Amino acid sequence: MLVLPVGDVNPRRHFPTITVGLILLNGAVMAYSASLSPEARQAFYTSAGAVPYRLAHSPAPMAWTTLLTSLFIHSGLLHLLSNMLYLWIFGDNVEDRLGEVAFILFYLLAGVAGNLAQIAAKPYSELPVIGASGAIAGLLGAYLAMYPHARVRTLVIIFYFLRLVEMPAIVVLGIWFLLQIAQGIINLGTLSPEGGVAWFAHIGGFAFGLLAGLLFRGCTRPPLCRYG
Repeated sequence: MLVLPVGDVNPRRHFPTITVGLILLNGAVMAYSASLSPEARQAFYTSAGAVPYRLAHSPAPMAWTTLLTSLFIHSGLLHLLSNMLYLWIFGDNVEDRLGEVAFILFYLLAGVAGNLAQIAAKPYSELPVIGASGAIAGLLGAYLAMYPHARVRTLVIIFYFLRLVEMPAIVVLGIWFLLQIAQGIINLGTLSPEGGVAWFAHIGGFAFGLLAGLLFRGCTRPPLCRYG
């Protein structure tokens, strides 16, 4: 069974300036990397991506900046579109609650938390971790904490059966997080050097976002949030 969010029924009060800006920035970086030769693109991934081995074993001071730069690099169009879809669905309401300044800080910290979780799980990997997945997972965790009963338009796929239904966020995002944990446990037991999904970045980012969302969901004073 595949559960794919495609929208939500959760009105916002303000235009999501930062959410739209992040989508445009990620798209611009994708366009830049696509313009490079395969060799130059791989070098770009390695230099700007978060390489677990490099960061876990005597990293140079500037290497830590890759915990941030890696969040804006994607390996392909599908990777980008899937992350940006989740950013658009869930980011606007979290931005609405937090306000622009707190939202961008939250987004970056969630991404860093996700990257650190992946590095802790795979400290000997020399493959660069790239993508906004940790930050996006943080948004999902925060959305779950802030809007657990919001209705999420979800495409449910079971073999050849497809149906669009509205489900509570706590169900949709709860299923998503349980799948990340299951895949992470499976992946932790493998020794394959091949690349793939950074499951622990998802887990770490989501956990950070859930805790932060629980902390700030009831605040009522700017600049930490716009309304309770």
